[in-house]
Amino acid sequence: MKEYNVACALKATEKLIKLKNFSYSTRKSYLSCLEKYLRTCSDIRYPDQDHIKNFIIGLQDAGFSASTTNIYLQVIKFYFSNVLRISIKLQIPLAKRPKKLPVVLSRLEIKKLLENISNIKHRLLVSLSYGAGLRVSEAVSLRVRDIDFQEKVISIRGAKGQKDRISLLSDRISDDLAIHLSGKSGLDYVFASERGGKLTKRTAQKIFENALKNAEIIKPASFHSLRHSFATHLLENGVDVRYVQVLLGHINIRTTQIYTQVTNPVLKSILSPL
Repeated sequence: MKEYNVACALKATEKLIKLKNFSYSTRKSYLSCLEKYLRTCSDIRYPDQDHIKNFIIGLQDAGFSASTTNIYLQVIKFYFSNVLRISIKLQIPLAKRPKKLPVVLSRLEIKKLLENISNIKHRLLVSLSYGAGLRVSEAVSLRVRDIDFQEKVISIRGAKGQKDRISLLSDRISDDLAIHLSGKSGLDYVFASERGGKLTKRTAQKIFENALKNAEIIKPASFHSLRHSFATHLLENGVDVRYVQVLLGHINIRTTQIYTQVTNPVLKSILSPL
């Protein structure tokens, strides 16, 4: 019988997750987590519950977040249940993730942010991401064909969960965006790098971070705060939370409802007793 080692396990897992059409980032994350776990096993074909518990506890002790340790646990379950087809029920609960409110930029802060980006392409990147509620991966993956100036919509293809959706194209950036895309073909990236291909996510994040610093905004905001701000400002404008859910591409409306906590007008109208 051919030796079943870590390399074999990773290859079998990669083949299966490709068949399941997992996104590239998910595949990369799964394989990285699985390899780290398998390297600690004495027998990679046997789901030793005590060893798995100790492994997860070790991650927590090392400072890994609840989200990250939960990914490891999901990967381990996937490996034994789907790759090895071993029927198991791990008696290990998912770690509770801290319930944090999203970091939202005010409309004035968004204005200051954009005013501190001199490069037109970079300003369009940030403007479009805020105006359509895009994740950084979605923004850098946009192609020219995804922009519909006539219908004023943007098509986001193969987003999180491999789901397509549409979002809004603001009139305020349409003219500048049309000029920016002039001469490009439909398959060209909207925000191409100087060396060809699309901008990296890290480059887009750096553009945002520099603008945040130049605008002297001290909130612990990230590129994803543009998406949070988009949702929050729509709700403040009176848009129904169900429409916001669709624009964000959330499967569960409870995910969208967290923004109602940020926009609650009743709470904001209460005066402090001080």
